[in-house]
Amino acid sequence: MQEENSVPHADITIRKAQQLVDDWIRTYGVRYFTELTNMAVLTEEVGELARVISRKYGDQSFKPGEPQDPADEMADVLWVLLCLANQTGVDLTEALQRNLDKKTTRDKERHKNNPKLAQ
Repeated sequence: MQEENSVPHADITIRKAQQLVDDWIRTYGVRYFTELTNMAVLTEEVGELARVISRKYGDQSFKPGEPQDPADEMADVLWVLLCLANQTGVDLTEALQRNLDKKTTRDKERHKNNPKLAQ
């Protein structure tokens, strides 16, 4: 069941996600943690995601009661990244487009010509 304030999944753009996080912080979170604290939290969340991935797809097994859903951990990583973007004035929509353009220009033939990726 969807909450009355939530946005349907298909309608959440990156820009909208940044706004939703900012609205949540200002409504419920009192204020953003400092950028340095959020960087540490991001590192922690990436570690939690790594643990789930290593157990689900790697050689380790889960401990009893340990989270097993990478989606929740990925959402935690995204949340903190959105916080950092908001705090530092980064428009992630624009940043992602520039990054895609850079990668396309730099790598458009590189991966096609990589024998390690041949099937």
